[in-house]
Amino acid sequence: MGGGKGGIGKSLVAANLATVAARSGRKVILIDGDLGGANLHTCLGVPPGQRINLTDWFTERIVDIEKAATETPIKGLRLVLGALGNAAQTHTTHDRRVQLLKAVRKLPADLVIFDLAAGTDRSMIDFFVAADDSFIVTTPEPTSIENAYQFLRAAFYRRLAYSMNHTSSRDVIRDAMDQRNERGIHTPADLLSEIDRVAPDDSERVRGAMARFRPHLVMNQVRNADEVKLGFSIRSVCHKYFGIDIDYVGYVNYDDAAWRSVKERRPLVLAYPESDGARYLRRITKKLLGD
Repeated sequence: MGGGKGGIGKSLVAANLATVAARSGRKVILIDGDLGGANLHTCLGVPPGQRINLTDWFTERIVDIEKAATETPIKGLRLVLGALGNAAQTHTTHDRRVQLLKAVRKLPADLVIFDLAAGTDRSMIDFFVAADDSFIVTTPEPTSIENAYQFLRAAFYRRLAYSMNHTSSRDVIRDAMDQRNERGIHTPADLLSEIDRVAPDDSERVRGAMARFRPHLVMNQVRNADEVKLGFSIRSVCHKYFGIDIDYVGYVNYDDAAWRSVKERRPLVLAYPESDGARYLRRITKKLLGD
């Protein structure tokens, strides 16, 4: 679960989706992928203390990532704390991130949710594009929406670069990742035209890779119908200018109960189960899980 900007409620959404999934009987592991400002433990009422966390895996203090999964007050939900207290040691290499993803796929869980740090850092983008299902959270504020577009664009081209890494179109895609590239590629249509020109044998494969990238969008902190509709506008813009087919899965109303639940260190769906925010979060989770 990613987002282009901090303060948009991404961790709150992740914590509550994980809680709803766990309470439906699933075994869930929630991973705080923030390598600098981890805070999911606060949302779930888990004291950080001296617990094993993600830093211990990256620095090879532990070999098995499951050893970092601590119990939470919610039955069926375990949490891998983010990097805490080791800011100088949180730099990760691409190979190490690949190893982490392989280890995560072997975890004994029905569902693993990765809550990523804000921004377009390469490590966060790598985790986002490698997920079976990717989610982006945004709010109606212009800065949040602008950053969401930047995040999606970076993720889109990163996904293409991975898919076409050993093909003749690789260099074209890498050039396209630079918005000021000399090829004049500014949209997916421009990219396809250039690939048709210089690497026509890759055209169908590139189109297939583009079609398979379909992130889910959650609009958070909406206050009125116009802000609800912004989700559909974002979906339309992404399709028209980026060639990305966004799945707008729902929205969460602005709700004072949300910040109160964080202060109480409990998920919103447990602290204030009848609040508007809790109802919409349950609705989104059940839709995604097919319940």
